[in-house]
Amino acid sequence: MVAKIQITGLRELQASLRQASKDMPKGLRVALNLASAEVIDYAEPRFPRLTGRAAGSLKARSSQREARVALGGRKAPYAPWLDFGGQGRVHGRPAPRPFLSGGRYIYRGVSERHERITEIMSTALADVARGAGLTVE
Repeated sequence: MVAKIQITGLRELQASLRQASKDMPKGLRVALNLASAEVIDYAEPRFPRLTGRAAGSLKARSSQREARVALGGRKAPYAPWLDFGGQGRVHGRPAPRPFLSGGRYIYRGVSERHERITEIMSTALADVARGAGLTVE
């Protein structure tokens, strides 16, 4: 299960922003990071905690066209296993965790907060467009 929120006209908005100013497309990334932060706010308190490193590894890593949430990394390479489950790096170690293709925390956060994410993205993208001098309907 991949949760997606489709934004119609994002490429056109990006092109218009680029024409208005070279710095304006960065505003798109910032706007999409706000949506990613909403997912992180949902997922972080639900992650299992022993040291807190897995929950602390959640980061907004958006591009100008996609809102993303990254997890894991060097300090918590097991974080995806906590979310999705599976056998772990070595069969049987850590103990098997039932695999859920939709995950337990991040994708569930997208589903649970879909309306709020849509609202955040709409408002933030409209603000970016207005800041570039574009008319927003």
